[in-house]
Amino acid sequence: MRIACWLGALALLGAAAPAIAGPPYLTDDPETTEFGKWEIYNFVTLDGRRSDVDGEGGWDLNYGAADGLQLTATVPLAFAHSKESGWRGGSGDLELAAKYRVVNDKKSGWEAALFPRVILPTSAKNLGGRRARLLLPLWLQKDFGKTSVFGGGGYEINPGSGNRNFWQAGVAVTHDVTEKLQLGGEVTRQSADTDGGKGSTGVDAGMIGKVGGPYSFLLAGGPSFSGGQTSYHAYVALGLNF
Repeated sequence: MRIACWLGALALLGAAAPAIAGPPYLTDDPETTEFGKWEIYNFVTLDGRRSDVDGEGGWDLNYGAADGLQLTATVPLAFAHSKESGWRGGSGDLELAAKYRVVNDKKSGWEAALFPRVILPTSAKNLGGRRARLLLPLWLQKDFGKTSVFGGGGYEINPGSGNRNFWQAGVAVTHDVTEKLQLGGEVTRQSADTDGGKGSTGVDAGMIGKVGGPYSFLLAGGPSFSGGQTSYHAYVALGLNF
């Protein structure tokens, strides 16, 4: 699946997507992979402020196991940089999920899906969590011709010393500019996930461009605001649908 030189470079970062997302957005949608088909994203994601960076690179694998049922696995390598300790890298936290579409009303354009996700503590070098976490979200979507509005959110069970369970939510709007180009934007919100921590609000712009055959290029990014500080988020991926 390394179909281009730059894809090979991405694979060096993650030979295996938040994720918690409908690529390239942090906000997910209720659409499921078509029965018997694959959606695969070779991705890199970054979050940080100034020289402090956390990120992952890897494979986001989605398979249509049945009509309205998508099985997902995200297999990343993680990396981080800080002024004090420099760069470090290693395995990231494995994510396993199943998206089940509970509403698909083609006449009205409404869809809804449950997408529970377990995040396993498989990371090395303190690049992830130390306990298994569980995300329980609901995602909704309404289509208006070439424009789609989707969003929702859920509750994440986040055990461990100093951690807090938290809520996350988002809403996104996308528009098919042409048959090969889709543009969009989103607003996200997450409550504090640690004792004494603060919630954050993010704003992202994104695009999906078809680059020929089953391949597409995905890009999104924007600022995040928490406790009077601004950080950034970025996502880039090569998608393969077959």
